[in-house]
Amino acid sequence: MTKIPIILLAAGQSSRMGGIDKLMQPIEGVPLLRRIAQRARAVGPVIVALPPAPHPRFGALEGLDVVTVEIPDADEGMNASLRGAMSLVPVNAPAAMILLSDLPDLSADDLRDVLRAVHAHPDNLVWRGATEDGLPGHPVVFDRSLFAELSALSGDSGAHSVVRRCKGKVHLHRLPVQNALLDLDTPDDWARWKTNQPSGPSPK
Repeated sequence: MTKIPIILLAAGQSSRMGGIDKLMQPIEGVPLLRRIAQRARAVGPVIVALPPAPHPRFGALEGLDVVTVEIPDADEGMNASLRGAMSLVPVNAPAAMILLSDLPDLSADDLRDVLRAVHAHPDNLVWRGATEDGLPGHPVVFDRSLFAELSALSGDSGAHSVVRRCKGKVHLHRLPVQNALLDLDTPDDWARWKTNQPSGPSPK
């Protein structure tokens, strides 16, 4: 079966970081964007939506086997990135995974587990990661029957409207702790996250 492509949304402006690019912040010497791209690439083919070049985020991905797409209208919001990335999804892909790029605790194993849920629960249209207590989060996998709808979205609402329309056909797969929801949007988020990190190696 054709592998499910992973769309990594990374064209946002980090507007809540006070002029700092959150996706270029280092974790164990590796920019956050590269960290999540490496984990996604360990699971499947990756399409990364980026701001127009030149931009430092391109350098963060140097040497990785990923496909990049520039989003000239990234200021519109998340759905501009989604439209641009969806244009590169292979026509024979059975589904596509949407992954945010500021979720530091999501591991490759987490992504694999959500993809396994696609095959284990084939009667659904949407499969998404959830926290250990069942709160819906990321990543989110969409069946190919939803591709046209995803490609027509506008604004900054993400694909929430598509998920809502598929009520009753959404499978939540619980992931460890808060991996599916914990994002780093502000300097305070970063400081809190770093304080809570164990001294051992991070999950792969």
